[in-house]
Amino acid sequence: MRLQIVTLTLAAFLFAAPASADETRNPAIIVTASPGGTYYIYGKGLAVLLTKYLGSTFTADATQGTQQNIVLLEQHKATLGLATMGVAREAWYGIGWAKGTEHRSIRAIFPMYDQPFQFVAPKRLKLASLEGFAGKRIANGPKAGGSGTYIPRIFNSLGITATLRNGAFEELMRQVASGELDGLAAINGIPMAGLAELDAQLSLDYLQPSPDQIALVRKDLPESSPSLVPAGTYPSLTTDYHTFGIYSFAVVNEDLSDDLVYKIVKAVFEHEQELVDAHPAARETIPANVDRDTFLPFHPGAVRYYREIGVDIPATLAARGDK
Repeated sequence: MRLQIVTLTLAAFLFAAPASADETRNPAIIVTASPGGTYYIYGKGLAVLLTKYLGSTFTADATQGTQQNIVLLEQHKATLGLATMGVAREAWYGIGWAKGTEHRSIRAIFPMYDQPFQFVAPKRLKLASLEGFAGKRIANGPKAGGSGTYIPRIFNSLGITATLRNGAFEELMRQVASGELDGLAAINGIPMAGLAELDAQLSLDYLQPSPDQIALVRKDLPESSPSLVPAGTYPSLTTDYHTFGIYSFAVVNEDLSDDLVYKIVKAVFEHEQELVDAHPAARETIPANVDRDTFLPFHPGAVRYYREIGVDIPATLAARGDK
């Protein structure tokens, strides 16, 4: 597996010249996010599963996250990408980070899991609420990932002024542990590996958004929904943590062959337990959760599989989509 994180700047990867399609590349590339987050572990597990059952080699590459994954897919520089649906929605409609450029070649293939927003600080700081982040130095993950995209907007909505530090979660967690940073604000599948490791090193407070804060954020981010981190997910979390979250899906370029996509989706659902063994969040990687996608067309190869097993895909999402 490749361990280096792709460090292209936003400007570089947004405007790089696209490569020609090549689904026969060896190895096939799954673009994920930074080490220390759930995407990277899930992606590595997915690569192992697909290599085992499809007879081709798949690797999981670290990236800055959903924004970069979508651009790499559109440039035919990756085979499959992991995507937070809110970030993907902005890409599809050319809003937010996409800044007027509609990314219309991406297609959904299968649901991954819900990603709760999590806000954490060392107990030694004695922060009683999310407002305690004001004036603090907060780890925020890669700039082009879901956390880097959403946390600045959320803090702006809530009137919280903090210094956000971008980078790979793995390194940012070390900085929280050493005291260089005061806390973490992230959207990630649970349990988040880097957060679990941090919690094993020092006691943490999980700063739960208030009902009013959740309502305000959900008004500003209609793609979000109520989310829960159960008690015991992390050592310091002794009660259920109520928050908001956004779902994730695996996506591909529309040019990927119907047959290959069909085989990918079939392998994932027929051997889902092996993905769960890689990361527990994959328990939510089930056909019933396809309805969490409300806007992004499904690839025809995926639609073929869902119809075979009796899962309905709305006609508007079963078409190939607008160019």
